[in-house]
Amino acid sequence: MNILMLGSGFIARFYATSLHAQRRIDRVTMVYSRNKDNAARFATDFGIQHYTDNMEEAISNPDIEVVIISLPNHLHEEAVQACASAKKHVLCTKPLGRTAAEAKRMLQMVEDAGIFAGYLEDLCYTPKFLKSLQTVNSGGLGRVLWTKSREAHPGPHSDWFWDKEKSGGGAMIDLACHCIEIGRNYIGKNVRPIEVMCWADTQVHPIEAEDHAIGLVKYANGAISQFEVSWCFRGGMDLRDEVMGTEGTIWINNFLRTGFETFTTGVGDDYVAEKAEVNKGWLFPVGDEAHELGYPNMFTDMFSAIEENREPLETFYDGYIVNAILDAAYKSAVTRLWEPVLIQDWRGEEQTKTHKSEVSYDDAHFLIKEEKLPNGDMKFILKHKNTGELSQKVIPSKK
Repeated sequence: MNILMLGSGFIARFYATSLHAQRRIDRVTMVYSRNKDNAARFATDFGIQHYTDNMEEAISNPDIEVVIISLPNHLHEEAVQACASAKKHVLCTKPLGRTAAEAKRMLQMVEDAGIFAGYLEDLCYTPKFLKSLQTVNSGGLGRVLWTKSREAHPGPHSDWFWDKEKSGGGAMIDLACHCIEIGRNYIGKNVRPIEVMCWADTQVHPIEAEDHAIGLVKYANGAISQFEVSWCFRGGMDLRDEVMGTEGTIWINNFLRTGFETFTTGVGDDYVAEKAEVNKGWLFPVGDEAHELGYPNMFTDMFSAIEENREPLETFYDGYIVNAILDAAYKSAVTRLWEPVLIQDWRGEEQTKTHKSEVSYDDAHFLIKEEKLPNGDMKFILKHKNTGELSQKVIPSKK
């Protein structure tokens, strides 16, 4: 397929590198940038024949089959509208919108136009995430009780990120969109997010938006998803996920400390990794940065979904739900209260019951816990099924 890249900045370069490295037949054949010189440089760097600073003209070009939006947040809606009008498949970078209302309008546009629309949430395609999600979905962790996702680094690359109006916020709109969708996947996208409690503040930078935030998202089945995001973290980019279930736990370090460590006095001039702040001393490079961040897997899913006439793993609807959760988080950061997640078009389960695990020890008791003591004895903590009385039973070691 012939691809139009809208944007020529940092994320557009990651996207183009990932697409062309896969050696698929899908290629970026045109690039648009608001700055024509930037478009020309991008075209030269990636061997692209056509470049322009006219977005609508580029999208309406009859040779273009798929449009990738890698523009600042405040330009997403305009670009989606143009794609819908031209009936072109569209893939949009995260977050889908600055607000749920904006995201909902974009969702409606693509559905009314009957075009394919994919939400480019790369961190839901990392190799470690996909493997861990397979474990969760196969029941390896039992019932998921709690998730935590953390993304922290020294701050984004472009000026518009720091502009609250253009971005839609600060660290939360930039980073928590990743963390929230990671949690949704682990807990189950069909489970409704109910309410959010959030703390956010501007701790370091002279900006109007938040540069640090922590939030809790409560789901209808009782699960809790926690996000931690910051533009104040020094030392690189920290991407970590945790999942706790009734039968197991997963810990993931995606980026900062993954077993690749290098020391240099700084005589070279090599690129280390995204958001790395230094290039001397002990460094933590990333072997295949695009792959570790999920880009090749993401585009394989997107273009395979187009070919197979199916939905991708991450859709515009997912982007809308993420924006709805973020809206509640921003409100909670002001009110300091649990705020409801307002979803106009919920497509999952209407109600999910919270199930508590009750394992029988015998006819009269539930088993709370069993453990082997240092002396070899087995201890069982029990609860009587009728009276609720707690007791313990010890079976001595046969040693």
